[in-house]
Amino acid sequence: MFRFPFKRIAPSLLKHRLPLFQLYNNKIASFSLAPQPLKNIQKDVPEYTKPNQDEMFIGMNGGQIFEAMMMQLGVEVVFGYPGGAILPIYDGIYNSPNFKFILPRHEQGGGHMAEGYARVTGKPGVLLVTSGPGATNTVTPLQDALSDGIPLIVFTGQVPTTAIGSDAFQEADVLGITRPCTKWNTMVSDISDLPRVLREAFHIATTGRPGPVLVDLPKDVTASILQIPCDSTPALPSMRRNRLRRRPDGIFEERIRQAADLINIAKKPLIYAGAGTLHCSDLLRQLATKANIPCTTTLQGLGAFDENHPLSMHMLGMHGSAYANYAMQNADLIIGLGARFDDRVTGNLKLFAPAAKKAAAEGTGGIVHFEILDKNINKIVESTVAVQGDTKVSLETIMPLIENKNENNSRKEWIDQCQTWKRDHPFEYFPSAPGAPIKPETIIQELNRQLEGNKENVIISTGVGQHQMWAAQYYNFTHPHTWVTSGGLGTMGFGLPSAIGAKIAYPDKIVIDVDGDGSLSMTAMELQTAAEYGINVKVLVLNNNFQGMVKQWQDLFYEKRYAGTKMHNPNWVKFAESMNCKGLFCDKNENLSSIIKEFLEYDDTPILLEVMVDEDEHVYPMVPAGKALDDMVIKDPKLYL
Repeated sequence: MFRFPFKRIAPSLLKHRLPLFQLYNNKIASFSLAPQPLKNIQKDVPEYTKPNQDEMFIGMNGGQIFEAMMMQLGVEVVFGYPGGAILPIYDGIYNSPNFKFILPRHEQGGGHMAEGYARVTGKPGVLLVTSGPGATNTVTPLQDALSDGIPLIVFTGQVPTTAIGSDAFQEADVLGITRPCTKWNTMVSDISDLPRVLREAFHIATTGRPGPVLVDLPKDVTASILQIPCDSTPALPSMRRNRLRRRPDGIFEERIRQAADLINIAKKPLIYAGAGTLHCSDLLRQLATKANIPCTTTLQGLGAFDENHPLSMHMLGMHGSAYANYAMQNADLIIGLGARFDDRVTGNLKLFAPAAKKAAAEGTGGIVHFEILDKNINKIVESTVAVQGDTKVSLETIMPLIENKNENNSRKEWIDQCQTWKRDHPFEYFPSAPGAPIKPETIIQELNRQLEGNKENVIISTGVGQHQMWAAQYYNFTHPHTWVTSGGLGTMGFGLPSAIGAKIAYPDKIVIDVDGDGSLSMTAMELQTAAEYGINVKVLVLNNNFQGMVKQWQDLFYEKRYAGTKMHNPNWVKFAESMNCKGLFCDKNENLSSIIKEFLEYDDTPILLEVMVDEDEHVYPMVPAGKALDDMVIKDPKLYL
């Protein structure tokens, strides 16, 4: 076991406040304590333990311990906004060479940056903020990460323990506020607990279904100096249970066999793939091609299956493809992989998947649900067979049992039907008349055309609204982890900061925030963050001077009473230039192609392209509230004229 050759840092070194990395000459980096990869739930879970570093932290304060632990845990970037209660930690990470530090313009922006980083890398995003409003400003990113299963770790400053409960300056009950929007939250009340709690936080955020964790750090605790040895081994009760727990012999294998039997006998199967397949997209493709099964994805699953593949049915749901929705309603077997059957996918639950329910009653099909989180099984839709565990391990186990239906072109009738739906009901819109405003769909199609052949090197993020749906519909995703968007929570303002986080993770990739004027207005000041750190993201603003998705509902269901939805925007080009970014503008169809080319090629600074679009354009298809998934308004009524 590695130990440092001393028990205490010399007082003379503490006096000069040398950074930890100078004191230890980076010896601590000789071993890695990064979170372990997820293991299948039905197998023994290995201990998430590391060498007992009982004496190595003696003589350090909380900030120095934090800096050392971030390095040990493999953290490469920390986003954060300082304040009085968290200053001991900020002092400890001052000028650390072991990770980047990014200062956003708002804690919410920092949280979404950490999310963007986590979504494209799979590593936990780390956010460091102060007490009171600094902590409460992270609630939206925390809930966003919880809704979409994103590993996010937020460290918040807190008033000294002696002042807790006294309504001290910038005191807030952060644990109470964030308990509903985190997987786990805790307060460190003793300096000796800090190393252990940090390990536990990373373990919880990255295992099972990933999610957000919050650690509250009182100022007197982080300012104190560790005087005694401490045990940094995680001590979570759930971890002890996992080390002892075994599923009854054969249950997992039996569920896999049952699922394989249904897949092999089904005449009209459909794969319904969610974000839980992004880490095993190769296996997803193998299943679809070997068994000759069409594949549709959720909004969060875009990129898990190549949308240029003949078996791709693209995205399903409220604004998904008509052909995917038709396939879902007519399939005799729905194979749910890493998805949770949320309301935007099912439509009216009583009318959802009638063919699969009929086949389940006859023993010839039904719904097979592969899901890592047990509470998501049978929560919304009753499964015929449920397989709990990591989707990757489940697919690896089931593949040898799947019959090859591709050799003899089995399921030809079903495949032909799906292709007919694709041909008869494509995404389509009414083109702009000469001199009329640009259609937003045209912009995304042009972006898609110019990036074709280079999709693996492009990441698209979005805000939330009509622009988000148009990007999902008209840009073909071919690789996993190239689509970053807020799904479950639908957070406006998510696009720009998440793009910054993604660009930090992959500086050599093209990262484009496709945004709307309403959504961008909420976090536009983060352009200054991008400019300061040379993070050359690209922002494509589809400007209709409205909160477009809300306006669409007001058009359709509220007799065009536009209460609170009209936007009075800045000049976005001048706004970008004021942030030391480049600005471009387009309001004519004939200029669109050349301006997008310039937009994509420019890489000297962050760049913003504002395109004026038709304010009356709607997103179609659309499944109205309360309707069955296949009871859609498929296209703009003008196309029927």
